[in-house]
Formats: sequence, C-alpha cells, structure tokens
Amino acid sequence: MIISQTPLRVSFAGGGTDIIDYYSRHEGLVVSTAIDKFAYVVVKERFDDAIYLNYMKKEICDRVDEVKHDLIREAMDVTGVDRGVEITLLSDIPSEGAGLGSSSSFTVGLLNALYTYQGLQVPAERLAEEACQIEIDRLAKPIGKQDQYIAAFGGIRSFTFRRDGRVETDELTLTPRRVAELGMRLQLYFTGRTRSADAILSRQKQQMADRTEELAGIKALAVQLRDELESGDLDQLGQSLHANWMLKRTLAEGISDDPIEAMYACARAHGALGGKICGAGGGGFLLVYCPPQSHEKLTKGMSDFRLLPFGPERDGSKVIFNYRHGGWK
Repeated sequence: MIISQTPLRVSFAGGGTDIIDYYSRHEGLVVSTAIDKFAYVVVKERFDDAIYLNYMKKEICDRVDEVKHDLIREAMDVTGVDRGVEITLLSDIPSEGAGLGSSSSFTVGLLNALYTYQGLQVPAERLAEEACQIEIDRLAKPIGKQDQYIAAFGGIRSFTFRRDGRVETDELTLTPRRVAELGMRLQLYFTGRTRSADAILSRQKQQMADRTEELAGIKALAVQLRDELESGDLDQLGQSLHANWMLKRTLAEGISDDPIEAMYACARAHGALGGKICGAGGGGFLLVYCPPQSHEKLTKGMSDFRLLPFGPERDGSKVIFNYRHGGWK
C-alpha cells in the first residue's frame, strides 16, 4: 500500500500569466504558497487484475481505457500501471471548485503514488511537468502551470514561466519566524459556494489578447510581492493583494459578482488590508490579509462566513506510507 500526501495551494499574485497564451509571448511569473491542507492518494495492490476506484463515486473496471475519472485514467496511462490496483482519493477540502488547486494536487499525488507503487522515485520537477501534460495537453483543460508546480515543490515560491515552456522555481528566503508571522496574517473564508473553473478560465483565455495590459500589471505585482515578502514588509502584502484583485476581477465575466464584492468589502471594513478570491473566481475561498491587531474585529465582522484555519506548508508532494511486497508482479 502506498499513500501520497500533496498540498493544496494559495496563489498570492501573477495568476493568469502562467497560461501558455500569455507566457509564450510575454513570460509569466506567479508567487504562491503550499498550504497545510492536503489531497491524499491511496494505491493498494489487488489479488485479481481488476481496477477498483474510490472517490465521490466508485468504479470497477478491467482496463485503463474504461476508467471514467479522467485524472486517474491519464495518470495510470502515463505511469504504466494498468491492472490489479485499488485507488482511493481523499481530501481535507472535499468540495470541488474551491479554488485551492485540488485537481492539480490530485494529479501530482496520483503520479507520485503510482510511480512509488512501482518502486520508482520521481523528482518534483518531473511530477509537475507530467501533471501539466495530463491536465493541459491530454485533457485540454484551460488552465495554467502554477498549481502543478507548487503542489510538487511545496513551500513559498515564485515561478517564472519562460516563452519556450521552461519553468524556473525559486523558494523565497523567509525565516521560520517570518513564515509563522505571515501565516498569522492570512485567513481563508468560504464564500458558501463552489464553481467550475473551466467555464471562467475558458472565457479568460478567449479575452487574453485584450487583457495584455491588465496581465502585465498582475505580473508586475507578483514581482513586487516577491520582493516585499523577502524584505519582511508583510503589511505591504495586503496592499499588493488588493491591487492584484482589482486587476484580476476585470479579466473575465464571472470572476467576481455582487455577493463576492460585498463579502470582500465587509472584510476590508473590518480590518483586512487586502485579499482576493482564490483560483479562477466565482466562488470558493476568499483569502484576506489582516494585521494581528485587527483579528478580533475581522472575526466579528466575518462571523457569517466559515473560516478555514490554515498555514503555509514547507513540503511538496510526498509519500507518507510505503509498504510494498518483496516480490515482482
């Protein structure tokens, strides 16, 4: 039995510049953090040759091409595991469409668990790139590359997306104390609804040529944010998140709406310096930055919304349980 644990993520700035339509022309940059909420993949050998799958549904198949869960099917095909396994998906955040990158975390975690099941150790860069190939190339999802990379590498990082498709990853130089201080200032509130990211991201891709100026501003904010975090100017992060949200919500219809704007305004009125909807927008979680002295005020003002406690996570995808029989199959 193999169990992989892969972090979900929160993106601070630069989202949208990791999509090929943008970075192939202008290069992109995203700053994000892995968080201590996880996607788990369990892979267990079976006595027979059947494929058993457990997630929100249950599947029993004889061949990989019969598998309906697209991420499991493609991950099995890529890794070459084609029979005699039971695969279970679990998550700390069970809702799809929460904006915390769960699909990419599951894809990275599936690859990690399936390779380990075969006795192979695969580096984070390969896990990230093959997860991108599955989601973007094979399944034609209208997404970028940031989620797969932060899920594989973990930590608080900046990712530079070069025109030729290369991705450069840099871990920000923050002391453990500074990371703890950052975690204390960030909070996630649930909007009360989830959404399908594909529809919003498809509209965003269609309008990308007309949003070059806004995306350039978002990338500039990501560069600024990276420097602010490394310099220790944490409160400036709130202002940068606010500026990023003002630009992000203009990229496509559906990213924001009246309830989201009212929720964000409430957070700002009760001490938050800034924030943004995580992921594609339209629902999921609202990330806010709030100095410690305003926490009590924010908690009271946002009492109608469910708080998700979280913190930055140092590690990327890893195998937390590995028991393999000694023979060959």
